[in-house]
Amino acid sequence: MLLADEPTGSLHSEQGREIMELFKRLNGQGNTIVQVTHSEENACFSDRVIRLKDGWVV
Repeated sequence: MLLADEPTGSLHSEQGREIMELFKRLNGQGNTIVQVTHSEENACFSDRVIRLKDGWVV
């Protein structure tokens, strides 16, 4: 299991995309990845998105 909190926050956009593609490959190999992000673009790489608002699942 890989836990990632804003994994691309400080990266150049191309580097961020490379990280997200790596996560997608790792997930395809059976690895579980939990990512916390404010980025809609990064969320699109996910198979499942859980949204929170004011500490509650919405």
